[in-house]
Amino acid sequence: MDKAVSHLWSMRALYVLLAVFILFLHLLPLDTQPDRWPFPDILIAITFAWVVRRPDYVPTLLVAAVMLLADLLLQRPPGLLAALVVLGLSYMRSAAPGMRDAGFVGEWISVGVVITAVFLANRITLSLFSVEQSAVGPVAIQLVLTVIAYPAIVLLSQSMFGVRRVSAADASTVGSRA
Repeated sequence: MDKAVSHLWSMRALYVLLAVFILFLHLLPLDTQPDRWPFPDILIAITFAWVVRRPDYVPTLLVAAVMLLADLLLQRPPGLLAALVVLGLSYMRSAAPGMRDAGFVGEWISVGVVITAVFLANRITLSLFSVEQSAVGPVAIQLVLTVIAYPAIVLLSQSMFGVRRVSAADASTVGSRA
């Protein structure tokens, strides 16, 4: 049991380290010219990939803190995208056991719909409060690229970090862990 708890906390720490690394790369001034194509939101893709595969690795408060940090560092309205991701995360967490039978394509479609809902809700909320936003085109491209990048994120998470789906035998023990 002690080994399982230490593995759980090490995977949570790995999620935080990956998030900090992604934010560091995002803030690193590698080029002074504006990007032609927006980069996919890797942090959101990793978060959803991990919550579908191993929800115990990414507790809600940890994701909220990481996404709030991302909002602050990337100069987005503080807490808005974090709250929307947490809402999407809670939906995906409840839908994850049913996705085990749907296969990867069903999972990919479900995650794509939730990511689209998060992006749209963010855009609509910012519009309601008359917050200046970037053009629709780059945001739509970022959304599509994020959904397209999801399978690569899942493959990377499985092969490099060992984040695999919870098997039916492990499903009963996941809920009992802290």
